[in-house]
Order: sequence, then structure tokens, then C-alpha cells
Amino acid sequence: MSVDVRTEIVIDAPRDEVAAYAADPSKAPSWYANIKSVEWETPPPLAVRSKIAFVAEFLGRRLAYTYEIVEYVPGERLVMRTAEGPFPMETIYTWTTEGAGTRMTLRNRGTPTGFTKLAAPLLAAKMRKANTTDLRTLKTLLDQH
Repeated sequence: MSVDVRTEIVIDAPRDEVAAYAADPSKAPSWYANIKSVEWETPPPLAVRSKIAFVAEFLGRRLAYTYEIVEYVPGERLVMRTAEGPFPMETIYTWTTEGAGTRMTLRNRGTPTGFTKLAAPLLAAKMRKANTTDLRTLKTLLDQH
């Protein structure tokens, strides 16, 4: 069973500003509650084939994985993938103008393997909750009232 979780939020800030902040891996711990550290494996700036190592905690477990950037259109779309661990995953960010603000969509999809395969429905629900919380945090950081 595959997992495909899509969440979105409207942020009261210009698209280029929201996208630049959200696409900067070094900023991830400021708005992703589960991400504890980020380390560039290739030199910045972000580009296709960049590799970034993340350490996260999810469902009480420590997860270490490396994302590779497979598509990047600044201000529009970012796609990163990892093939590591029990849950190979793709994360997609998209940004569109919504009135004077920005609609950011966060999508995680993948096919759990091993023991995580049995927990796919639970993983999807927990991911949706975490992603919603993370996008709200990003909104709080970037909203321009």
C-alpha cells in the first residue's frame, strides 16, 4: 500500500518570499517540528542533484535520510526524493499566487517497505497531522499582516 499525503495552506506573503524560505533546507528545522538537523552533502545553493542529509524524529523513532533534489523551479516547484530506509519517499512543494498571498502545497508520497508497510494507514494519518502543523508554523513565521 502506498502513502500519498497532500496538505496546503495560504500564506499572506509574496510567492517568491515563501518559496525561497521553504526551499532553503537550512531553514527546515525552524518550521518542521520533526526535523532535528540538516546537513548539506553537496555545496549550496539548492539545485537539481543537490543532496541534503536530514535527521528527524517521527512516531518516536530517529530517522536519518538523504534527499536528492530531482526538480527545482524557483518560486514554483521543488521535488526531492530519498530511496533510503524503510520508507522511500518523494516530497513535493508547489507555490502559486493566491490573491496577495501564496498557496503552498506540501505532498509526501511513497511506498513503505518491511514493517512500515503494515502501518501505512497510520503513517498517512500521522504525516497529514504533522504536515498540517508544519505548514501552520511556516504561515506564522512568514505571514505579513
